Amino acid sequence: MYRRPRQSKFAVFSIIIVVVMLVCVMAFDGAVLLKKKHANDEKIAAIQMQIDAEIQRSEDLKEYEKYTKTKKFAEETAKQKLGLVHDGELIFRAK
Repeated sequence: MYRRPRQSKFAVFSIIIVVVMLVCVMAFDGAVLLKKKHANDEKIAAIQMQIDAEIQRSEDLKEYEKYTKTKKFAEETAKQKLGLVHDGELIFRAK
C-alpha cells in the first residue's frame, strides 16, 4: 500500500488556508466596490436631475426670447418702464 507522506497533508492544509484567505479578501473588496457603485449611482441620478432642470431652463429661456420679440412685450415694457400709454387710455393715480 502506498502511504502519503506527512508533508503532503501540511501542503494541502496550507493551500486550503491560502484559498480561504483569498476568498475572504475578494469578498471584502467586492463589498467595498458595491458600496462605491451605489454611491456613484446616486451621484449619476443627482447629475441627471440637474441636466433635466437645465434643459427645462433652456427651453424656458427660448420661449422668453420668442416672447421678447412680440409687440405685447414691447407695449408692456413701455408702460412699466417709460410710463407710456395708448391714445385714449385713462390712467388713475392714487393720491
